[in-house]
Amino acid sequence: MTGKFKVGDTVQLKSGGPSMTVSSGKNNNDQYHCTWFKGASLETGYFKEETLKEYKAPKKDE
Repeated sequence: MTGKFKVGDTVQLKSGGPSMTVSSGKNNNDQYHCTWFKGASLETGYFKEETLKEYKAPKKDE
């Protein structure tokens, strides 16, 4: 299945939260497998495409 995101893309939930890396493309349930760090712990989860957006790092003040 093809989708909006590909393996290696950095995404974030539209509702906010940490940046996550797409670790596998859309599965049969139209979900992406994503990974992220919570402190030193590696976390994983499955998310629907419509709940994700491209991650954009906050701009640093100059």
